[in-house]
Amino acid sequence: MIELGSQGPVIECRSLTKRYGDVVAVDGISFTLERGTVTGFLGPNGAGKTTALRLLLGLAEPTSGGALVFGRRYRELEQPLRRVGAVLESGDYHPSRNGRDHLRVLALAAEIPPARVEEVLELVGLGRAATRRVRTYSLGMRQRLGVAAALLGDPELLILDEPANGLDPAGVRWLRTFLRDLAAAGRTVLVSSHLLAEVAQTVDQVLIIDHGRLLAQGPLNELTNADKTLEDIYLELTGSESR
Repeated sequence: MIELGSQGPVIECRSLTKRYGDVVAVDGISFTLERGTVTGFLGPNGAGKTTALRLLLGLAEPTSGGALVFGRRYRELEQPLRRVGAVLESGDYHPSRNGRDHLRVLALAAEIPPARVEEVLELVGLGRAATRRVRTYSLGMRQRLGVAAALLGDPELLILDEPANGLDPAGVRWLRTFLRDLAAAGRTVLVSSHLLAEVAQTVDQVLIIDHGRLLAQGPLNELTNADKTLEDIYLELTGSESR
């Protein structure tokens, strides 16, 4: 296990903006994430969540502003896979490979010991399915495989885009417990999701975005109360009820 750092925020976004022609996908969002927290990144389809995550991971260049991970741009990190694990797409696999071989290829490319493959397969509950071809996996199993890939480097930061899609109730419960355990161990998790009731049981804080703008951010227990649930606040801010 790597030694966790202790200086500064894990993620820092400063007026992060991304335009595609006349379309503003991310509009000047600013926030920081501290260690040992699980943060829910919420918003309707097309709100700008995935674009913001791509900007964080250096998969797209901001039009203005910036995003730092451990005080640097992602591409400037040494051994980035050992500091940041991410799942943005669940279909990034060769369908003829089995689950174990898929992870072995990724581990080899990142110079990660093969023994780590077996560890993450067990962590995500795919040990028995490791020899099955990925094309035979259910959506939920592919989600678990994506999480396993993100965990290969034993990262300090985990970024997950809709990781609960396709998971059955047992899988959703497993994911909730797993993310909370990561935070308890000092890791940091940023997770986007549409499952508001599940998010409310999992996260410490939330970021709510719509039309590229950050509408609310803060600890969950400060944003909600006996009269207003996370769902109430989300629907009020995004106007989703009228869509």
